[in-house]
Amino acid sequence: MIRPTLHTLENGLRVVCVEMPHLHSAELAIYLKVGGRNDPPGREGLSHFLEHILFRGTDEFPSSLAIESAFEIIGGAPNAATDAESTYYYSRVHPDSFKRGMEIFASMLTKPLLTGIDIEKRIIAEEAREDLNEQGEEVNPDTIVSRLLWPRHPLGMPTIGTLDSIAAIDRSDLEGHLNNYYVPSNSVLVVSGPVKSRAVLAAAKDCFGEWRDREIPAAGLVSLRQFSPQIRTVQDSDSQMNLQLAFLGFARDDSRFMTLRFLRRLLAGGGSSRLHLRLREELGIIYSVDGAIGAYDETGCLAFDLSTAPETLLHAVETALEELFRIAVTPVPGDELERVRNSYIFDLEFSRDSAYEMGGRYGWGELMAVVRSIEEDQDEARRVTAEDLQETARELFAPENLRLVAVGPWKRGMKKALRELVAAYERRFAESCKVT
Repeated sequence: MIRPTLHTLENGLRVVCVEMPHLHSAELAIYLKVGGRNDPPGREGLSHFLEHILFRGTDEFPSSLAIESAFEIIGGAPNAATDAESTYYYSRVHPDSFKRGMEIFASMLTKPLLTGIDIEKRIIAEEAREDLNEQGEEVNPDTIVSRLLWPRHPLGMPTIGTLDSIAAIDRSDLEGHLNNYYVPSNSVLVVSGPVKSRAVLAAAKDCFGEWRDREIPAAGLVSLRQFSPQIRTVQDSDSQMNLQLAFLGFARDDSRFMTLRFLRRLLAGGGSSRLHLRLREELGIIYSVDGAIGAYDETGCLAFDLSTAPETLLHAVETALEELFRIAVTPVPGDELERVRNSYIFDLEFSRDSAYEMGGRYGWGELMAVVRSIEEDQDEARRVTAEDLQETARELFAPENLRLVAVGPWKRGMKKALRELVAAYERRFAESCKVT
């Protein structure tokens, strides 16, 4: 049984150690609760930009090459990621060298040079252009759906920013964001692997003990929501239609979150999932379908992504909506539920072999105040019933929560037919509610 230890330094930095003596490498990460939702208006992408620029050099490591080389010497390869609510820096390291890894990350977070801004602008702008078509319109379904889910809120904006907002970012913006959010009490340091908690705590004190804490600005919560299905279609020259059906969901601490995980697996969790079986194995109109959960402090979503030929788009949408309706009105059979339950429980068991997954579970979990042990998740999974799934599905897949985006080579009449399919789904759902 894996049990993490948690200590809080005097400056507010939380230090998590996950002792995994059976492994031969350690995972080092530092999580910060700052992401796209904290970007100021007109500076969308600032959190992501700052994450990039910290790799440009520090007082002790004056270039990206110096940082990379310092990590390579201890068996590491540093990386980072920014999402809507968090930024994290991480690397695998040799267990004997985790303190050196801390020293490098501490230098990046507290003593960055903030140089190479113009070069980084060009790099990030090229990344942002991947989501635009020839006319400069957004064609990334994730971005378009986010705007529909959370209109006029930072959660609805692309984490990478826009070409205009990226161009507007300057050194003072980066300095301000660093000072506002890169503070100890807004951070969690985690080491997982064949390490000892006493040594990890001592190293954290040496490397981060002088980091000064400050009060962080509050993030604005989502308040506006739509009360009818939202559809967005975008013309693009791609050979396929890229489709996303997303449903406004639950916050990360919602009591229904386990049933949400089960619904994702039942519908788009692999070769035996319902959407895969219907759309690929029976109809042959897609190659794959993916399901993803988004979960934030006060809101969330469940989204399904697939691609299909233009001539089969309407059939794919109709079939997908049929499956969503069916799981909302008909109890999941016992054998199907047990298959998904066992798969999830075993995946949790297998995660004990991954220092990366354990670092995320207890490091990111601590940052977001949702720490749960593997045993707690497994116990809750064993209690999920078919009635729980149906109740959650009825609420989640209600038409007013639907945000449908399709990007591709539209032809005459398709958009009207798509709207008619969604309207039929809305009527059918309303009729089912009258019956119950």
